[in-house]
Amino acid sequence: MISKALVAASTKPIILSILLSGENYGYQIIQKAKKISGGTLEWSDGMLYPVLHRLEKEGLVMSQWKISEEGRYRKYYSLTDLGRKELETERRQWLSVHSALAELWKPLTALD
Repeated sequence: MISKALVAASTKPIILSILLSGENYGYQIIQKAKKISGGTLEWSDGMLYPVLHRLEKEGLVMSQWKISEEGRYRKYYSLTDLGRKELETERRQWLSVHSALAELWKPLTALD
């Protein structure tokens, strides 16, 4: 189980990364996050949509209502140019944190 604080901190870069591959609607984003995390990220609608709305207000994503293949209206989200720039910033920051932790934890893996 991943802590709530870590889930909250990682939500933005994960959503932006998912949208980098193309537009998605909310349920697709939830399912992709669950799949790429091996089931450890189980987001709810109540968690995801406020984040998407905030990202839209910040100009990082945009949304558009479309008719799905099943004939239902769905709100599809896509990355903006500003969102792509923000994703690169997030990527650099997370890779720095990852590198630091990997370096600190080297002695621990030697004990395994």
